[in-house]
Amino acid sequence: MKNVVLLTIDTLRKDVLGCYGDGGGLTPFLDSIQDRSIRFTRAQSIGPYTQASFPGILTSSYYLEYVVQEREQELLSYRRTLVSEVLQRQGIATAAFHSNAYLWDCFGWNRGWNTFYDASDEEVDDKAPYTKARELNKKVHLWLSSHLASGRDRPFFLWLHYMDIHEPYVPGRTYIDMEDPSIDLSEDAIFKLFEDVVLKRDISDRGVVELLKKLYRAHVREVDDAVREFFGMLKELDILDNTVIVITSDHGDEFCEHGGLSHDAKMYSELIDIPLIIFEPGRKGPEVCDKLVSNIDIPPTIVRLFGLQPVERFEGRSLLPPEEYPVKGCYGEALDIEASQKMGETKEVHYYRKGNLKAIFREADNSWELYDLETDPGESNNLIDTSTSAEAMKGKLMPRIGRSRRNGS
Repeated sequence: MKNVVLLTIDTLRKDVLGCYGDGGGLTPFLDSIQDRSIRFTRAQSIGPYTQASFPGILTSSYYLEYVVQEREQELLSYRRTLVSEVLQRQGIATAAFHSNAYLWDCFGWNRGWNTFYDASDEEVDDKAPYTKARELNKKVHLWLSSHLASGRDRPFFLWLHYMDIHEPYVPGRTYIDMEDPSIDLSEDAIFKLFEDVVLKRDISDRGVVELLKKLYRAHVREVDDAVREFFGMLKELDILDNTVIVITSDHGDEFCEHGGLSHDAKMYSELIDIPLIIFEPGRKGPEVCDKLVSNIDIPPTIVRLFGLQPVERFEGRSLLPPEEYPVKGCYGEALDIEASQKMGETKEVHYYRKGNLKAIFREADNSWELYDLETDPGESNNLIDTSTSAEAMKGKLMPRIGRSRRNGS
């Protein structure tokens, strides 16, 4: 039985990877493993920010199905089944290493892990409010070394999550120079951009927005090096050839494509389209899958990789083998946090995509959008009043609206 690693990279846009078409050379290592990987070209996240996306990635369920509020914090309902719980019950060693505050153990994400590191007890700097990727790599190395030294021939499932691309966009100087050596700003000045521009969603100066995007891209270079280091570590420990690695992100980031910054409750491609790559060490040549898939399919895929039976509670389907994956639509949902706070009641945002059509519903203003992504990849031409497919697409979403108010813990 092979080992499986789930490597999630927070806020990584699909379109910044060379293997997905970017020409800037940001991801030479990730691009170099494509000859031993399956690359999914139309993978979708079920949500545009961490809380909305990770239920799909780790529990194969949707965000608004089981919303549990306690002390104004969202807890992971016991009605959700974490993939770690499934695997741990089968005797597979499970370990998680991350530093995303929305996924701390106190919110319930620690279920089913033999080892769970979430950095909640660590002191971090405002300029990097997370444990950096290479520090996580060191912790993973220690865990793997201990696991291998135990002498038991026990497969493992490892979830590793990097935060480094996430704002406040203060990358290392080496990577800034690789992206644009003319950027002559101190770390304090860069952090001030985050405070004055990103946090305030100020897009009035497009030059500053472009600068922020360059800093983001410098972070992408930085993370690619961390991934290279991680693969090298697996090779050094002589386990790379027996380990399948699923690489993806929870969502993307916006740089004024639709009038904003960061990743708010929007359902456009810059946030929803995600990279999804499955590295198979024994593969002889690349494979590309153009089917529409979702990150809700990741847990069933991991279960299948371990040769286990499908989990009834999981709502996704295994991505493997790709030729057996059904042609179907993808859903996504989120709470419109800003609108909900302003209006004093919960407001939702939903999308449904089938083929190249995507419908979006915003409950705050009862508005609908419909885009043909083949002819309008930038999602600028709303077809909701002219397309003959509009009513059918609306019909797919209508039963899902209001889920956060209907569903309890």
